[in-house]
Amino acid sequence: QVQLVESGGGLVQAGGSLTLSCTASGLTFSMYDMSWFRQAPGKVREFVGAGGSSGSTFYADSVKGRFTISRDNAKNTVYLHMNNLKQEDTAVYYCAGGIWTSLAIDFGMQHWGKGTQVTVSL
Repeated sequence: QVQLVESGGGLVQAGGSLTLSCTASGLTFSMYDMSWFRQAPGKVREFVGAGGSSGSTFYADSVKGRFTISRDNAKNTVYLHMNNLKQEDTAVYYCAGGIWTSLAIDFGMQHWGKGTQVTVSL
């Protein structure tokens, strides 16, 4: 059974930094593309960024230059490093894994974590 477990969320002041982790089990982690999504209250879930199995990364415009994704295949873990956080980054952050498919719903992500809350205060 595939499991993705996020951790590292919390309360941080605007301008601060936070790193989220997502540890996977039940899949061959190195072969999966891993993504981060987020959902703010009253809003639809949105794509944040992805770390491909090939090592490539890409990001939504809203976080480009502030967020970085890295992965440690030996630990089955993907990270979301968030810098210069803004109030609008407040959301539940979800880790997802799958085979990236640009035109598919949720870009082909098949497996999802339960999310971790990030709250950015003034």
